[in-house]
Amino acid sequence: MIKEELIVKTTALPQSRVALELEIPSNTCKSCVNETINSISRSAKIPGFRLGKIPKQVLIQRIGITQLHASALEKIIDKSWNQALKMESIEPLSEPELVDGFESILKIFNPEKPLKITLQTDIAPELKLKKSKGLSVEIKKSKFDPKSIDEALEKSRNQLANIIPVNNRPAKLGDIAVVSFKGIYKDSKKEIDGGSSDSMDLELEKNKMIPGFVEGIVGMKIDDNKTLNLRFPEDYSHEDSRGKEAIFEVSLKDLKEKELPELNDDFAKQSGNKDSLKELKKDIEKQLKDNFDNTQKNLKIEALMDALSKELDAEIPKAMIDIEVRNNIEQTAQRFAQQGMDIKSTFTPELVKSLAESTRPQAEKNVQRNLALKALSEREKITVEDKEIDQKMKKYEDEISKSPKQIDIQKLKDVVRNDLLQEKLITWLEENSTVKEINEKAAKTATKTTKKTTTKTTTKTTTKKGVKTKSKPKVSKKEKN
Repeated sequence: MIKEELIVKTTALPQSRVALELEIPSNTCKSCVNETINSISRSAKIPGFRLGKIPKQVLIQRIGITQLHASALEKIIDKSWNQALKMESIEPLSEPELVDGFESILKIFNPEKPLKITLQTDIAPELKLKKSKGLSVEIKKSKFDPKSIDEALEKSRNQLANIIPVNNRPAKLGDIAVVSFKGIYKDSKKEIDGGSSDSMDLELEKNKMIPGFVEGIVGMKIDDNKTLNLRFPEDYSHEDSRGKEAIFEVSLKDLKEKELPELNDDFAKQSGNKDSLKELKKDIEKQLKDNFDNTQKNLKIEALMDALSKELDAEIPKAMIDIEVRNNIEQTAQRFAQQGMDIKSTFTPELVKSLAESTRPQAEKNVQRNLALKALSEREKITVEDKEIDQKMKKYEDEISKSPKQIDIQKLKDVVRNDLLQEKLITWLEENSTVKEINEKAAKTATKTTKKTTTKTTTKTTTKKGVKTKSKPKVSKKEKN
């Protein structure tokens, strides 16, 4: 007797998705059904029968043929799916989607006949770069501002300031006001969520609160009460409050001011552990210049990465972006856990959903960039040698030996490999691209032009995508037949 084999037909779909039409032979179906019955028989408890000795017909009558078939069908689909992936050399990025649905398949399932099903999954996209060499980008021309040194010194003075009470004058900018307030929306008289406090220390600086709030407190004396009629900005972070008029009842409970230390050698010792103010200024200048240079370098890299991403010709699957979103949320949760926060109570389903929505645009950008770099690596044959990784790993030897936890060396090597590869790719981009610095006025003009062009392009692209989606719908059972 000739053993029947699994028949697989693969069809490419849009967005780096693939459909696998499987024809599963009846011998596989019967085998899985018998395996399911034997497995249940070994653990089922039915009065009058010993474990593993329950007759097949009794078991079917007690459990029901539909339930048995459902359990067997799960095994059939899983087994056939994994076999089909090996046959077609496919590496899925997502769990398979059963096109006709499990319940529909179960209704027509007959282990005596071959079973036809269609499954879909996302796969890694084919990567192509329209071009890699000769990219041209523009970044805003910037110069180090010496004023930033004085600003840093002032910030340090504020941090070391003595806080002293004030009771003989009205509040002014720069003071610390202890206020209580309650806010309502003017039209609905509804209390503003988060718009109230019994006691809050508020530094009276412009742009600390919504427009007019700080300015309204300036001039008040301790125990004064005041009504502030304000309006939330149109771009306010809380969507429900945007552009709405609000009424705040404010009371000034206490007032304090900062007594700033003098800028002298004693301040230098206290602030930066330096012997003199001159030495402190020199140290601050070096740090700020290093930060400025790093920022400029990062702006250059960001611009080059964006330019390279635009040259990528690939259909990015949804699963890749979903994975990136999930990784971002997990990293956020880990940071919160390190700060001692209770993750289970903090990360509610609502918060996770909100984080997923807010981080998706950046996740899409990250995936696009990573794929563009991968395409560049393949196109230009840029790789990392094992000896380069070993050399880099030597720097971590002390850290690995002193670590109280077992470190996964292979995982660390993979991270090092990726970091070294990215460094090489960025260096290659810098050497094979043109970066032009333009003044601030020209940069603003270029940004406006880009926005207009992007809007037009987006409109056209959306239309084309709509046509494409309609012309290649998901595979369904009717279409197969």
